[in-house]
Amino acid sequence: MQSTFTAYFKEHGIPDTDINALAAIAKTRTLRRNELLLQAGEVCRHKIFIVNGLLRTFTTGTNGNEHILHFSPEHTWTLDVESFDKETPSAINIAATEPTEVMLWRKNDFNSLLAEMPELKNLAQQLISRNIYNSRQRILTAISATPEEKYDDFMRNYPGLLSRLPLHMIASYMGISLKTLTRIRHAQLHR
Repeated sequence: MQSTFTAYFKEHGIPDTDINALAAIAKTRTLRRNELLLQAGEVCRHKIFIVNGLLRTFTTGTNGNEHILHFSPEHTWTLDVESFDKETPSAINIAATEPTEVMLWRKNDFNSLLAEMPELKNLAQQLISRNIYNSRQRILTAISATPEEKYDDFMRNYPGLLSRLPLHMIASYMGISLKTLTRIRHAQLHR
């Protein structure tokens, strides 16, 4: 787990001493497939780095259907930012879609690291900006794209996930029915 973690931070210009300090404060956790890391109603208390595996962030409708907001594969970060910042109960769930290893930092610990490590603070600001951009693009796609365009967008943004996810999760993420997704995939195979 440590070598993947170290490689990620080195790639982003974080010095070895800072990487060691980050690792020393982090809590590691291994999740089984479908195990919840955060359940709606709990307060999100950690910044989450996915070392390997895959998490999904979702809500559950009154009919029991999942509404997937995003996927977090290895070498990405996730959390419920509103719950984390305001220390209020979360409206979302975060769960593993496959066996997953994560590193977790408590809010006060991570804020202390940001204050002490300018390179980490710069990386955090870049990630926030990228997440804002990606969220805006996701909203625009969700409200204005055709199902075929949504599928193309998914393939562009998550090229390696098609083989790792059940089709019903991909359909949920795109906001279309499984039947529609199957039709789109079938049509693309016969082009």
